[in-house]
Amino acid sequence: MSHDHHDRVVFITGAGSGIGRATALRLAGEGASIVVADIDPDGADATVAAIADAGGDAMAVSCDVRRRDSIAKARDTGLARFGSITSLVNNAGVVTMENLDELSEESWDRVLDINLKGPWLVAQEFTATLAATDRPAVVNLGTIEGEVVVSSGGTCQVHYNASKGGVKMLTKALAIEMGRKGIRVNAVAPGPIATDFVSLEGVTSDEAWEYLGTRLVIPRVGRPEDVAAAISFLLSDDASWITGIHLLVDGGWLTR
Repeated sequence: MSHDHHDRVVFITGAGSGIGRATALRLAGEGASIVVADIDPDGADATVAAIADAGGDAMAVSCDVRRRDSIAKARDTGLARFGSITSLVNNAGVVTMENLDELSEESWDRVLDINLKGPWLVAQEFTATLAATDRPAVVNLGTIEGEVVVSSGGTCQVHYNASKGGVKMLTKALAIEMGRKGIRVNAVAPGPIATDFVSLEGVTSDEAWEYLGTRLVIPRVGRPEDVAAAISFLLSDDASWITGIHLLVDGGWLTR
């Protein structure tokens, strides 16, 4: 199913790779103009080039979601190009593979700052911009690890779980606060997705499948495009009476 986003301008953080890039390509293909925001300029440029090759309209902006000044500059650059920003996807995220004994304060702070503080800062900086448009919407990126601890090797990444559990409740709170200004706020919660977020081998190897296959109801690893499709729906008018949800895109992982 395709959704009509021809009158939309979407700002996507972390759009230089993975789910962010797939989302940018999906929405651009459905008519949206895209502000590709990423801390990696090469990744952002590559996404813009892919959109342009497919006939879409996009621009790249540098954005560090840990810094309010960087967010504001990226927003204003997008506004100068497109005149408005109607939709926001808080996709930027990070994880470090450290168990509790090894976890440093620096790693804790980095993961929480990007994964949880970042969506709050971006949402706060964009509230007035979104509220000035028609039918504005926000989608945050959560994960099934905001619901359960997933540990196939004994290392749980407590900082990542804490950050993504926070995204679920942040989404609910933002839905209420931003809803007073007419802005819908939802989240998607992906299961195991084949991206380079950790490593492709981490979810596509035969060894990994011995574990994943016992959990997934749909017998394949997820693709970035699966998550992009859910984001497209939540941003669309077809979801106009949906806000505050944490939509599982997990191949049935949490049904077992």
